[in-house]
Amino acid sequence: MLEKVTNSLSSIIKTISGKSTITEKNIEEAVEQIKLALLDADVNLRVVRRFVNATIEEAKGEAVLTSVNPGQQFTKIVHDRIVALLGDTKQDLHLKGPDTLSVILFLGLQGSGKTTSAAKLALKLKNQGRNPLLAACDLVRPAAIDQLMVLGEKIGVPVFAERPKGVASAGDAVEVARHALAAAKKGAHDVLIVDTAGRLQVDEAMMAEITAVKKIVDPVETILVADAMTGQGVVDVAKAFDDALSLSGVILTKFDSDARGGAALSLKSITGKPILFVGTGEKPEDLEPFHPERIAGRILGMGDIVTLVEKAQQTIDTQEAEKLQKKMANETFTLQDMLDQIERMSKMGSLQSMLEMIPGMAGQLQNSDIDISALKVQKAIIQSMTLKERSNHLIIGPSRRKRIARGSGTSVGEVNKLIKQFEKMRQTMRKFSKNKGLAGKQLF
Repeated sequence: MLEKVTNSLSSIIKTISGKSTITEKNIEEAVEQIKLALLDADVNLRVVRRFVNATIEEAKGEAVLTSVNPGQQFTKIVHDRIVALLGDTKQDLHLKGPDTLSVILFLGLQGSGKTTSAAKLALKLKNQGRNPLLAACDLVRPAAIDQLMVLGEKIGVPVFAERPKGVASAGDAVEVARHALAAAKKGAHDVLIVDTAGRLQVDEAMMAEITAVKKIVDPVETILVADAMTGQGVVDVAKAFDDALSLSGVILTKFDSDARGGAALSLKSITGKPILFVGTGEKPEDLEPFHPERIAGRILGMGDIVTLVEKAQQTIDTQEAEKLQKKMANETFTLQDMLDQIERMSKMGSLQSMLEMIPGMAGQLQNSDIDISALKVQKAIIQSMTLKERSNHLIIGPSRRKRIARGSGTSVGEVNKLIKQFEKMRQTMRKFSKNKGLAGKQLF
């Protein structure tokens, strides 16, 4: 996530923050390097110019040059400037009360991830106690209705859909939206998320159709879904949609694959529209609220411990954690417990993304340094065991190991390795839990 700009800026910040004294020349050199890093990250030229001018003006002030820690003061200025670029503060959805229907209209180009994002947001709202309904108003892309229905079934959210007879027209989408609105009110839903048709590029037909749909559903949020990997091209798309439909915010998809950051760093300054959420993976849970201050911290290599803790709290149950702690102390931790922990880790997201949230870790480890495949192998081996074997690894003799290796598509050597690692882990856990200085302390 934003590896390119993170590596560049964190290196510059690390260099200057370590200086006990800095001069105007130091500041100019650092800002010049930051400017080049931002341009290389595909940030809009006007945004870069504003950033550079504001940073130099503030950094050359007496508060920095005469400060006890001028390097740290300069770092804070750069951090605050980046936060301002990203949007200052987190923006929430402006939904009505739970007894009143709120409509969210999704729009964007084809392939931007509208349908998937609609389902992700529906799941997030459902988990917050809302009662959402998804409306399949994309009648242009052949598989759009089926895709939304499959996603809706997966997350447990109903989908309203009507298939057109013959070739779909703009009027058909309007009628589906009208009927979906009536169904949402009749079904006592408090949120209706409308997935509309996209095109390969902005055109009049698409804008006319979405304008007509918007007039019918009267949304409280009109959200553009855009691909973060298209860089500052997102800005032009956002401006076009905003001019025609008056956007309320943006969801950036494929944010976890965006190495440059041009879209995120340019969007708010040029369009004035906030980034509401970012897509950080393919799973229904992979939609994060956009916190400008936290993202700025990640970009500068300062990490994002708050988001990491929030992710952990969503997947770790307090009672389960206490049970696990007792098992560690009593040496009753089993291979089934190990499998449960691997699955919990996968729910928190990729190991790479979690490491990026730890201060100082961004850019330090490459994908090749993290043996993610090892966890998948371990999971496959344990899943090939019987419940009895998972609860008592001591009964897994040579013949059982051969069967487990065949069932998991691995070798007996890999099965042996896992069991040895597991036994060593149990010993380490027992020592850890019995250490009076560490006992009772939890990571989260």
